[in-house]
Amino acid sequence: MTILRVHHVTTYTYRRPVGFGQHRLMFRPRDSVDQRLVSSALSIWPQPSDLFWVHDVFGNCVAVAAFDSQSDELRFETDIVLDHAPQHGLHFRTDDSARSWPFAYDDEDLADLSPYIARQYPDDGGMVEAWARRFINPGGPTATALLLEAMTHAIRADFKYNRRTNPGTQTPEMTLYSLSGTCRDFALLMMEAARALGLAARFVTGYIYVPSRDSEELLGGGATHAWVQVFLPGAGWVEFDPTNGIIGNRDLIRVGVTRDPRQAIPLWGTHTGSRIDSLGMTVQVQVTSTEPAEALPHPVTSSAIR
Repeated sequence: MTILRVHHVTTYTYRRPVGFGQHRLMFRPRDSVDQRLVSSALSIWPQPSDLFWVHDVFGNCVAVAAFDSQSDELRFETDIVLDHAPQHGLHFRTDDSARSWPFAYDDEDLADLSPYIARQYPDDGGMVEAWARRFINPGGPTATALLLEAMTHAIRADFKYNRRTNPGTQTPEMTLYSLSGTCRDFALLMMEAARALGLAARFVTGYIYVPSRDSEELLGGGATHAWVQVFLPGAGWVEFDPTNGIIGNRDLIRVGVTRDPRQAIPLWGTHTGSRIDSLGMTVQVQVTSTEPAEALPHPVTSSAIR
C-alpha cells in the first residue's frame, strides 16, 4: 500500500477587515476500495461560528462554514492522510458486450447514467464530435478501451498545459481552438467528447501525487487537479487523466465527482464589502508519500481552530 499525505492551504487577503458569508469546502477524499481515508483535519481562521458537514447530490462530503466576525484574512488549511492502492493501465473487466464501440447500456443502468451521457455544452458546428470520431477505427471494430486510451494520450500530446489563475472552465470548443488549457479544461473536453460517442462520463476533482522518482513531469501538482471517469459495463467508473495521459487511478486522489465542472469547485463563498477590497487568493497544495508505519493511526477527525 502507499500512504499519501495532502496539505492544502487556501488564503484570501483583503485591504481591510470584511465580513464573510457561508463557505463550502470540498476537500475530503471519497472512501473506496482503492483509497481509504486514515485521518483528516481542518483548520479555519478566523474561527467559524458554525461548521457542519453535508453530502451533496453526488455523495461528495462538503464542509459548510459560517462566520460572525470580520478579518482582513480568511484561511483554510487541511491535512489529510490516506491509504492509496494504485490501479495501473487498462486492467479493468469490461463486459464482452462493451468491449467494442458502439455499445448500449442496459436499461437498468441507463436510467441512472442518462444525465452523464447528455451533452452539457453547445457543439453547433460539431467540432467536438468530429474530434471524438478521430479515434474511431475506420477499417473495422473499435476497441472501447483503445478508443479511450487514444483520446487520453492525444490530449496529453497535442495540447499545451497553461496554468490559469482566473476561475471557471473554458468551453470544449475553446480548448480545441486554442489547443491549450488547464486540467479542468482538458477534463471537460474529454468528458464532452466521450458523451458525443454515447458514453457516460463525469468530472472528477481531487489531487495528484507527483513522485520525485519519476523522470517524466506530471502536470497539475501544487494545486487541486481534475480528470474524467467513464462508465464501462463490468468495469464501472474508470479513471482517465488527459492532462498527464494516466489511465487508472495511479497518483490520483479522488475528492469529488460531478456531472459538470461548475458543481466541483473545491472552495466557494462570499464576503461583504466592495469588490476592490479583495487582494486575491493563494493556494498551496503539497502531496507527499510516507511509510505505512509513519501514518497517523487515529481515526478520521475534523476541527475548526484559530
